[in-house]
Amino acid sequence: MRKILLVSEIFPPKTGGSGRWFWEIYRRLPKQHVACLVGQHPQAGPVDKIFPHPVFRAGLASREWGLRSRSGLRFYFRTWRALVKLVNQEGIGQVHCGRVLPEGLASLLLKLTHRIPYTCYVHGEDVETALTSRELAFLTGRVMHHAEHIIANSQNSKRILTEKWGMPDHKVTVMTPGVDIEKFCPDPASFRPPHWTGKRVILTVGRLQKRKGHDMMIRALPELIKIFPDIHYCIVGDGDERCNLETLSINLGVAEHVEFAGEIDDREMVVRYRHCELFALPNRRVGNDDEGFGMVLLEAQACGRSVLAGDSGGTSETMVEGETGVVCDCTAPEHIVAKLRWLLSEPELLVNMGIKGRAHMQENFSWSALTSRALTIFQ
Repeated sequence: MRKILLVSEIFPPKTGGSGRWFWEIYRRLPKQHVACLVGQHPQAGPVDKIFPHPVFRAGLASREWGLRSRSGLRFYFRTWRALVKLVNQEGIGQVHCGRVLPEGLASLLLKLTHRIPYTCYVHGEDVETALTSRELAFLTGRVMHHAEHIIANSQNSKRILTEKWGMPDHKVTVMTPGVDIEKFCPDPASFRPPHWTGKRVILTVGRLQKRKGHDMMIRALPELIKIFPDIHYCIVGDGDERCNLETLSINLGVAEHVEFAGEIDDREMVVRYRHCELFALPNRRVGNDDEGFGMVLLEAQACGRSVLAGDSGGTSETMVEGETGVVCDCTAPEHIVAKLRWLLSEPELLVNMGIKGRAHMQENFSWSALTSRALTIFQ
């Protein structure tokens, strides 16, 4: 196998489903076959020490993903120069790009100058968002055209690539994210968070973005509280929408029922997965922004929790609908209210869904099984 350079701005300790995906897959690949060029982070030191391959940090974040501005040109030149240095230093034979833009465009420049082939990951929302800009759509199309291979994170993402971008079927391979079934697992002996005592908890984990649907869940709370006065909505994660969500919960008079936990470490997050009544990702399509897959849905099911997800994007591919969870139209709060009224009134159903969800994760989404598939693709 040609030595791989993974290039991704999103990588632990920075939170994000794609970063966790890359961490879990690439750390399991054979030593001496991988190096990583990833985004800078102030707490990166301890994380980089336990990663089995060389990790190089650089400024891979940019506000400008196009080439029309000076800042964009400077960013791509710096990134290309970093790639050239590592290609020579590490003996790189192929580049894997965490996204089409900006990582993929820098890798296209590298291919033009050094003939190093590259593969691009596509997450669904990235190529959908690119369609809103003529320049970004052109650049995205060029990057994917010259890529050796494209890895889509779901069947839904592959459909977008073949139908909207005209990518040939043979060039796109679906490789879903997975879950660490040993870390994310039920544990009846673990303790419930003290402030959750006596509460019926719905949990959402993820960056605070409009497409994730936190706002729709908050809008559903006034009706749900009438039926379940002990309901508690815990939001784990941070992002641009936090201020708006906090204001919304105050304006609707439900602030005491909403917990903004912020970013927490995996150990604390597993505890919350284990002890919520139900996990919800009420995602919806916002403009061209959609949820490509939803790794958090895998983590919740691995912990033995039933799940609710929106009916847009690729989230339905994470579950067995009706058995391990439910899919819901999350474009309006009344749909969420109807589903949760039913689910929260059936505690035995929730338990059975959680048991089936755990089995589904063990059988189909363990990292060991997915790494074997990745090796076949990469070779």
